[in-house]
Amino acid sequence: MSASTLPLLLRAMRLPTIAREYDDATRRAEAENWGYARFLSYLFEAEANDRLQRKIQRQLKESNLPAGKTIESLDDKKLPDKIRRQLPTLLEADFVRRGDNLLCFGLAGRGKTHLVAAIAREWICRHQLQVLFVPAFRLVTQLLAAKRDLKLPQAIARLQRFDAVVIDDIGYVQQSREEMEVLFHFLAERYEKKSVVITSNLVFSQWDQIFKDPMTTMAAVDRLVHHATILEFTGESLRAGAAKLRQKESVGSEGGSTL
Repeated sequence: MSASTLPLLLRAMRLPTIAREYDDATRRAEAENWGYARFLSYLFEAEANDRLQRKIQRQLKESNLPAGKTIESLDDKKLPDKIRRQLPTLLEADFVRRGDNLLCFGLAGRGKTHLVAAIAREWICRHQLQVLFVPAFRLVTQLLAAKRDLKLPQAIARLQRFDAVVIDDIGYVQQSREEMEVLFHFLAERYEKKSVVITSNLVFSQWDQIFKDPMTTMAAVDRLVHHATILEFTGESLRAGAAKLRQKESVGSEGGSTL
């Protein structure tokens, strides 16, 4: 085997990073008098790191997480104290590995979606967990279409490969009985198997607006809370607070201007 064929062989063996780094690594190894073990370790570590980053990027793309809602852009000082104290534990994702749930309640604009999206992004980046973010109305629409095509079991099976499914704004979905049934079926299938993360503007006592039937409501709530962390978002709307601040800054700027 000639040295010129090595890059082709490495790519054929699906080792593109080693193929790319080989020449530079060889020169550095000769200059710094590396041994064989260090040389090979350097190349395979580079390959492993690149594979990890490619995997994370694939998972982020597949997750459908909203852009911009990250830990870095999250103002944790505006979170309720109890939630802020729980944040490090939530980021560790042990409860996701157990198949437990995360349930977030609060009125609109309190930061529920931003928090769960930021946490879910970290689950991917830190732990390489598979996450799907989906608005409740879209999930119900997809499941209902699958049921009408007689493919509901297959649709739910595809969703089961995700370690956590984040269902956003479940309180805004006012389902018909058929829509309620497919949502309940989905939740029942994930019970004690895979995690569900839910944001809702409705507390459990109001979930009869979602599931209509009291018995179904009770069964859904029972499954969700059995193994769950519950976060309550209180205080002023973050969006309203930001709007007030912008208005105040605008007034101050106009007041400070001169002719």
